[in-house]
Amino acid sequence: MQLRPHQQRVLDAMLQYRIGQAIVPTGGGKTACMIFDAMRQDAGTIVIVAPRILLAEQLSAEFLEFITDAEVMHVHSGETHHFSSTKPAEIYQWVRNNADTKRLIFTTYNSLDRVVSAGIPVATIYFDEAHNSVQRNFYTATAAMSSIARRCYFFTATPKHSLTPSKPGMNNPDVYGQVIEKVSAPELIQGGYIIPPKVITDKLPETINGDIAGRDRNNLLNVIDNNESMEKVLICATKTKDIMRLVSETDFAFELDRRGYSLMWITAKHGAFVDGKKVNREVFFDTLNAWGKEDGKKFVIIHHSILSEGINVSGLSACVMMRAMDYIGIAQTIGRVIRLHKNDAKGLRDGSIQPGNLSQYTKSFGLVHIPVFSNVGISTAKKVQAVVDTIFQQGEPAISVVRR
Repeated sequence: MQLRPHQQRVLDAMLQYRIGQAIVPTGGGKTACMIFDAMRQDAGTIVIVAPRILLAEQLSAEFLEFITDAEVMHVHSGETHHFSSTKPAEIYQWVRNNADTKRLIFTTYNSLDRVVSAGIPVATIYFDEAHNSVQRNFYTATAAMSSIARRCYFFTATPKHSLTPSKPGMNNPDVYGQVIEKVSAPELIQGGYIIPPKVITDKLPETINGDIAGRDRNNLLNVIDNNESMEKVLICATKTKDIMRLVSETDFAFELDRRGYSLMWITAKHGAFVDGKKVNREVFFDTLNAWGKEDGKKFVIIHHSILSEGINVSGLSACVMMRAMDYIGIAQTIGRVIRLHKNDAKGLRDGSIQPGNLSQYTKSFGLVHIPVFSNVGISTAKKVQAVVDTIFQQGEPAISVVRR
């Protein structure tokens, strides 16, 4: 792994500041910044915080590709082959038992208070997708860690600020420090690290006789049949109930199969499915990433919000936004489809493709499709365009602001 210029700037800033925010667009390699910073540290406890168990486990795997001299603990309720506990006394004892080594603790915002309660010294803490930390349930532990840790860094593509004293925001310098490095999306596009999004809106028929599943079935097949770059498609469904109705009450899966597509879906309540077969999440993501890298493989993956933040999903060519989202949700979803095609990444490495010359790319944009059949669709389309203009034209992060 070779550092990119903007990643080196982030790392240099982390040497200068004890606490601060690194604002890096999705696809800019925030995880690599954390890993390299962790690699240059000696013995001590390093805490990595993620919004979901899935992301905590993914971060663990990525860190351990490069850091082989550390003891590892997970503090969350998910399954892991590493030592795991959410009991403060056991966390404290684990740190004491491994006092002479580098220690990595992977946790979630939901379980961060357990790490705080353990009363352990923390050398460095990285908050991934740090906009989550302002949630009321997480903020107390975040603020505590900000004062406890010797070094403290918040990474996000989508900061969340507050203009009211009654609600927390990342514009509070006492907890979050200042922005120590801000990377723009245009810089990443010109550098050949991400591609721009292309937003399309479609006026589609409304529900017939209240048949939401039938409407979604017809509209999604219409979108897939009549748009380019629909080989590997992420669908953001309105509700979990709508996903289950679509796959169980219509012939959507059959029609996709007839078109040469596989179908995957995942929900927090019902679990993960690949072509109608229930699988564990490890198999689900292994399959997803394998198919994402496979030329000629066509698939559709449906979710509500599980895949929006941080999760690495290889090869997605398009997303379809069926539900309304805030600025953070929109920016994070767009981030799923603006990663480079593997052939373009290879061409950029060997010099056969000039960085930023999109005409040479196999995948020159990530398609963002918004079905418009109601006021919700119209407002979503306007929000998406505003986010795209802010991030990819003006080069600024899409900041979500709490005003009351």
